[in-house]
Amino acid sequence: MRALFIVALLLVGAAQAQSTAVPTEDDPVASRRAVELGLKLRCLVCQNQSIEDSHADLASDLRRQIREQIKAGKSDREIIQFMTDRYGDFVLYEPPFKATTLLLWAGPGLLLAIGAIVMARVIRTRRRATPAPLSDAERARAEALLAGKESRQ
Repeated sequence: MRALFIVALLLVGAAQAQSTAVPTEDDPVASRRAVELGLKLRCLVCQNQSIEDSHADLASDLRRQIREQIKAGKSDREIIQFMTDRYGDFVLYEPPFKATTLLLWAGPGLLLAIGAIVMARVIRTRRRATPAPLSDAERARAEALLAGKESRQ
């Protein structure tokens, strides 16, 4: 009975796997090229995944579009240009350096420089703000307070 149950589970699992498996292409070079292109492009829905890693419907459509363009004989540059023309530079993981992406490229360095300047000013201000030394009368009063001889006012 137990063996029959295990066999039934295996058959159900195999049937499920066959229904969700994606057929591979006949040309392994074109398939690898499609995967490499998919890794260079960002999913516009997920934004932190490539279209190759994403399960969103849009990513699936973009993967299909890439494969169709590869079959049509387009170069990688032409395919990427098509995607950026259609979706903008945001679709690229490595957007080109130009006026519209200047902040994207310069931002981390700019934030690091601002942080270093702020930290230097804080350290400099703390060094200058050292308290003045106590006079002899203040020192005697402090010692008396610590010893508990003088009452607080």
